[in-house]
Amino acid sequence: MSHKQFIYCWQKWLLPILKRAVVMICLTAGVLSILGSTAPMSNAQAVFPSYVAANAQLVTTTRRIQDQRTSLKSTALNATVYHSPDCNCCGGWIDHLKAQGFKITDFSTPDIETVKQKYNVPDNLASCHTAIVNGYVIEGHVPADDIKRLLQEKPNVVGLSVPQMPVGTPGMEMENRKDPFSVFSFDRKDSVAVFNKYSSS
Repeated sequence: MSHKQFIYCWQKWLLPILKRAVVMICLTAGVLSILGSTAPMSNAQAVFPSYVAANAQLVTTTRRIQDQRTSLKSTALNATVYHSPDCNCCGGWIDHLKAQGFKITDFSTPDIETVKQKYNVPDNLASCHTAIVNGYVIEGHVPADDIKRLLQEKPNVVGLSVPQMPVGTPGMEMENRKDPFSVFSFDRKDSVAVFNKYSSS
């Protein structure tokens, strides 16, 4: 190949390809530097509006979930459970918590109603046992996953309750039967809200 032919090929084919490669590398590096920087998002959005906004939201959400999981792992799951001596299903719920990593302090008391009054459990949310988990009141057969979510989110409530004793809740298993039930949160002003719902099976 002559010198003139080389120059022609360079200008015609190789140079445009090289330019495109450089542009792509610069764009990629710019996006990565923006996502990894602490610069205001408005500056980034001016350059890459939708792409950066979507990715920044994804990164923020992922970091929040990771932070919550890390926080929960570093939090000791301590539960103090009060129940009547003749309650068998309470033991099943305690076993459920143990299997989910909770450290249990078990108190059997013939005066469980006094415990409920002490911790301000509303009468309409009462169940067979009352527990204190990291400062929150847990009334009845509340699933461990809901307690862990409570500890992650740390809402301004007194605690959670599954009123009465629905079949299919942890500790109230009965073959394949599972009644629908709700987990309620309650606060010091007696406000009650649905924290989670479970359907029948």
